[in-house]
Amino acid sequence: FRESNTDPENPNNWSTSRKSIVTFLIWYMYTFTIYCGSSIYVPSVGQIIESFGVSETVASLGLALYVLGYGLGPLLFSPLSEVPYIGRNPIYITTFMIFILLTVAAALCPDLPGFLVLRFLQGFFGSPCLATGAATLTDMFSVIYIPYSLAAWSAAMYCGPALGPLFSGFTVTAKGWRWSMWELLFISGFMFLPLCFFLPETSTPTLLYQKAQRLRAKGHLDGIAIDVDAPTDRVTRTEAVKLALVKPFEITVKDPAIAFVNLYTSFTYGIYYSFFEVFPLVYTKIYSMNLGETSAVFVCVLVACILGAAWYCSWYRFFAEPRFQKLGTFDSQERFLRPGLAGVFGVTAGMFLFGWAARISVHWVVPTIGIVMYCGCGFVVGLGMFIYLPLSYPQYAASLFAANDAFRSTFAAAAILFGRPLYLSLGVAEGCSLLGGLSVLGIAGFWYLFIYGERLRQRSSFTV
Repeated sequence: FRESNTDPENPNNWSTSRKSIVTFLIWYMYTFTIYCGSSIYVPSVGQIIESFGVSETVASLGLALYVLGYGLGPLLFSPLSEVPYIGRNPIYITTFMIFILLTVAAALCPDLPGFLVLRFLQGFFGSPCLATGAATLTDMFSVIYIPYSLAAWSAAMYCGPALGPLFSGFTVTAKGWRWSMWELLFISGFMFLPLCFFLPETSTPTLLYQKAQRLRAKGHLDGIAIDVDAPTDRVTRTEAVKLALVKPFEITVKDPAIAFVNLYTSFTYGIYYSFFEVFPLVYTKIYSMNLGETSAVFVCVLVACILGAAWYCSWYRFFAEPRFQKLGTFDSQERFLRPGLAGVFGVTAGMFLFGWAARISVHWVVPTIGIVMYCGCGFVVGLGMFIYLPLSYPQYAASLFAANDAFRSTFAAAAILFGRPLYLSLGVAEGCSLLGGLSVLGIAGFWYLFIYGERLRQRSSFTV
């Protein structure tokens, strides 16, 4: 029992408008909301400190635990979404509903320990779209269009956290810290209804399973064994969970190329989240901006994403895509690292510019340009690596994305907690210099991966 290439139920055969609607729902509504939910809390930190009499590090746990939660969640939810009789939509809808209920509880929670637990659970149950969302798009689009969809995913990853403080900055100042959670409730509640009514199932095994069940109910398949039913047995489910939890980490340990991808993307993502700790030190204390104005500076990340996406997608459209059309395949996944060969230098340069330009004698726009350089170049480098992952091990793609999400989120959660002490003890310039100096190692590693990546993969026992 196989799906026809002309079957209208096959997501690959859907109309462009229907695919666009699904993409909009998954990326620009669902994924953006969850990422935004992390940093929408940031303007509340000062009032949390005053209300509960805790340190800045403890108050920052409201952000760190949320980020940690959305890094660990996909390790559970990704394999569940691959089970044919479950699929992707039940995971999306159920967990998002739980996320909304947890947001209400967080807004009403009277004590800090309970609030922090709820923040972790918010991240955990909001996480399915952050890894499985990529699988939803690959269900619909052929391989030649995957880089464009991953560009959209990367944009949500960067822009969601960047715009969160802007949404709540002025409201928290006027209404109090709980309004960061109420605003998140308004945003997520508004996004939830379209997901319920307009998001179709895209998992091919699930669609085949549902079709088989309909045909069997009509008596058309009596006595016929259908291979799509096989993945519902207990052994396969156990193997699916093992695949998601063990295999990607085994590959990371045994394949230095994948290890570098996970390490470098985690390092740059951690620095990105440390900006939520250093921005108040720069724009509030040095440039005397209020909370709302400091939050508005994060709009520069949106500018960086637009520039980075335009850079990478233009290169892909005019250079990589014609080559694919000519060869019928991607000849080498290292080719997708090409735009990042210059981008890795911009990551380091952006850190140094931000750190050393952040002083009262220099206009605030100059360090902000450093942030744009860092995020724009980091976007290009990261996008190349995110394309590199599934092309290197297509049979483990979903698990590798879930593991990469776990690595990145763990680094980011740690960076949130050590960021402020680092910048306070060393100073903004010196702290940025330390992180920028470490990023120089990433330049060497990235170029080594580009030149010798194919040789490294040939030695791997996991390569198809």
